[in-house]
Amino acid sequence: MRYYERRLPHFSVAGQPLFVTFRLHGSLPENRIFPPDRLTANGKAFVAMDRLLDRTRSGPLSLLRPEIAGLVVAALKDGEARFHRYQLHAYVVMPNHVHLLVTPQVFTPRWLGPLKGFTAHEANRILGTTGQPFWQDESYDHLVKEGEFDRIRQYIERNPVKAGLVLQPEEFCWSSASAA
Repeated sequence: MRYYERRLPHFSVAGQPLFVTFRLHGSLPENRIFPPDRLTANGKAFVAMDRLLDRTRSGPLSLLRPEIAGLVVAALKDGEARFHRYQLHAYVVMPNHVHLLVTPQVFTPRWLGPLKGFTAHEANRILGTTGQPFWQDESYDHLVKEGEFDRIRQYIERNPVKAGLVLQPEEFCWSSASAA
């Protein structure tokens, strides 16, 4: 395992489950600061950030567009089936962010960078905003400890319910819950 920090801590692992969240560029208000030490200490800041993302009805919501959400889901599945970069356990593509539970087969920069780069390029092409930032630079990643796997999978697949988008996880088509 490799560990490094920018603003947030990052885990570059292969063979260990990883919970990853990345969001659209500019999807959180600039006045909302989530100090890195609070994001990692007990997860409360992450939950607050996720709730804010779930409730946001303004700002960039490009992932509401079916052609863009579908592009992201297809790229996630290709990362597993076609490129063998990770085992994809759970995912959800929300209107302004993405949650993943994966077991990487290669170190994180070798799968997350290409995933975000490809989807950003294609989404910008669809939106006619070529060259503009699409994803926020950093992601939030959490090394999954023993006993957390099922809880995190449920958290991911129930996210659309908590956000009030659907009544049951299976109803949200941009999620592994609907694909199951």
